[in-house]
Amino acid sequence: MTTGDDCEAVLQFEGGTLVAPVLPPGLTVDDFKGLLVKDHRTGTFRATAMDYRDLILGARARGSPFRDEAKRFEPLPLALLRTIRPHPHQVAALAAWQAQDARGIVELPTGAGKTVLGLLAMVAVQRPTLVVVPTLDLVQQWQRVLEDNLDLHVGVLAGGTSDRQPVTVTTYDSAALQTEFHGNYFGFLICDECHHLPTARYRFIAEGSVAPYRLGLTATLARSDGGERLCEALLGPLAHRTEIHTLGAAFLAPYDVKSIEVALSADEQARHDVARERYLAFVRGSGIALGSPQGWVQFLALSQRTEEGRAAVRAYREQRRLAWRAESKLQVLFELLVEHREDRILVFTDDNETAYGIAERFLVPALTHQTALSERQALLKAFGAGELPVLVTSRVLNEGVDVPDARVGIVLSGTGSVREHVQRLGRILRARPGKRAVLYEVTTRGTAESKTRERRRQHRAYQREDGC
Repeated sequence: MTTGDDCEAVLQFEGGTLVAPVLPPGLTVDDFKGLLVKDHRTGTFRATAMDYRDLILGARARGSPFRDEAKRFEPLPLALLRTIRPHPHQVAALAAWQAQDARGIVELPTGAGKTVLGLLAMVAVQRPTLVVVPTLDLVQQWQRVLEDNLDLHVGVLAGGTSDRQPVTVTTYDSAALQTEFHGNYFGFLICDECHHLPTARYRFIAEGSVAPYRLGLTATLARSDGGERLCEALLGPLAHRTEIHTLGAAFLAPYDVKSIEVALSADEQARHDVARERYLAFVRGSGIALGSPQGWVQFLALSQRTEEGRAAVRAYREQRRLAWRAESKLQVLFELLVEHREDRILVFTDDNETAYGIAERFLVPALTHQTALSERQALLKAFGAGELPVLVTSRVLNEGVDVPDARVGIVLSGTGSVREHVQRLGRILRARPGKRAVLYEVTTRGTAESKTRERRRQHRAYQREDGC
């Protein structure tokens, strides 16, 4: 086996991996506990970039270090332009994360200051930092907060902008494409809304980065597929969690959650039942277990092979459409808009078609992923100023976006995801004197929405109705 007795042991970065042409003197692959493997194509030793710190420290601890040519960063002096007095939950989260060698995940409710926590962590570690976020709205939000508090220009790698700086903000989509080129330029990796990271498309962002310091931020880490375990493997263990119900009125507004169940009309119910039976008949006949992790994927794959399957997909969409857009739901929405006409209201739907239909019927603006960024910002600004008291949206406001103060949220349709509904609740919890927020869940009786409601309420934030 080739060792450093033949030539100097160098560790290099190559396309999101680490390469060592030879090992340090006296060391073997076994000394690195499976982190290094022999690449028989090149005769070198290779590891994932995320194992950089363990490789460097492991070799150093054995008295035979690598010459480090992998990293392309040095300590970066970072100081706040103004004093920030963090809230107790932020202090506790930062301390817990630092106690884990500045690696790990922090779970804070929406509106509890995750961006500020990230800023404080950057000042603590003093390293070039890459911040990864899911949307262009969040890119701008992070860039604004960082530039307002640090004496530096913050780069952007997203939305057609390619400006890498010692502190840079990017999207998950952009980072997934570019990590192989810049994964060794940052010593600190912050993944906002880090529950996105475990997907096959995005996990390379963490795997291909040498960053020894890592911070994941999220309102709800849990994933239906168990991906939170992979998230912890990529970023470090859960360091701190603050639940919504533990924050006082100084941080988040007190709130009520009210459920309203409506009935389909006789005609709607009949059409719903016919469509649902056609959909379920195909599922049963195909031996598909919808409750299994791959059940839905299996349904989509099998349904495209026959006309019967394609009819089942159409039936599935029809029964869902009837449940989501029931006339009785729209009547309840009208009554709530009248009741809360003095408040700012967010109306949440699961799909764009429903959002646009409500916008047309009630003459209120709709905000979806199809809304241009400049128009989205103008709508949010007008909403914050009270010029637009109502906004209807699909999923685009679920996470991360800094939504102006709203007191009322109305959920007309959505998934069974706990995360989605905790995020929607968080949209209306910005504290102000005398405020008490209210979130309405409007569901249709005798449809799949009843089960959906029960699944998404498996969170302490939803387990007390009419008060928290």
